[in-house]
Amino acid sequence: MSHTRNRTRPLWVAASAASLLFARLAWCVRPGEAVGFDTTVRATVHSWASPALTSAMRFVTNLGSHYFLVPLGLLLVWRWVATGRRGQALVFASAALSAELFTQLFKLVFHRPRPEVYFGLAPAETYSYPSGHAFVSTVFYVLLAALLTAGKPSGRQRIAIRIAGVVLPLAIGLSRIYLSFHYPSDVLGGYACAVVWLCCTKLWSGLSVSTLVITSPEST
Repeated sequence: MSHTRNRTRPLWVAASAASLLFARLAWCVRPGEAVGFDTTVRATVHSWASPALTSAMRFVTNLGSHYFLVPLGLLLVWRWVATGRRGQALVFASAALSAELFTQLFKLVFHRPRPEVYFGLAPAETYSYPSGHAFVSTVFYVLLAALLTAGKPSGRQRIAIRIAGVVLPLAIGLSRIYLSFHYPSDVLGGYACAVVWLCCTKLWSGLSVSTLVITSPEST
C-alpha cells in the first residue's frame, strides 16, 4: 500500500499544482486582472511577425483543430480496436473526449471574450478561457506519444516520439497567441487543465510509469 502511495504521490502533487494554477488564472481573467501580463506577452510574440512565420503558425494551429484531431483520433481508435488493443483505445478516447467536453463547459462558465484576431483571420465563435487547442491537443499528443511507445525499450525513436508529443502542443499553444485567437493566460489555463487530465488518466488507468507516460492496461 505504501509503495502504491509513493508511486501516485507525484501525480497528486502535479494535479494539485496545475489545479491551483488554473484556479488562479480563472480568478484573474474574470475581472481582467491578467490584462497586463497578456498584453506584454502578446506584444512580444506579435513583434516576431513575418509572412513566413504567419504561414507556419497557421499550419501548426490547424494541427490542434477539430478538423484534424477528430479524424486522426477516430483512425487511431479504429486501428487499436481492430488489432485487439481495446485498452489503449478506451484510455485514449475517454481522455480526449472528456477533455473536449470540459473545455466547452469551462468556456461557458468563464465567458471570457476573445482578443481581436491578427492578420485578417476570421475570429473564433466560442469563448476564450481556457484554450481548447492547448488543453485538448496536449492531452491528445502526449497520450498518443506515450501509447505509441508503451512497453518498448528506451531508444532514440522512443525519446523522439515523446519529445514530439510535448513540443507539438507547445507549438500549437504558441500559434494561438501569435495569431491572437487566445490570450496567453488562456493557453496557460489550457495546459494546466491538460496536466490535471493526464494525471487523472494515469490514476484511473492504474498505471505505474513516470508522470506523463501512460500505457494501456494490457501492457501493464
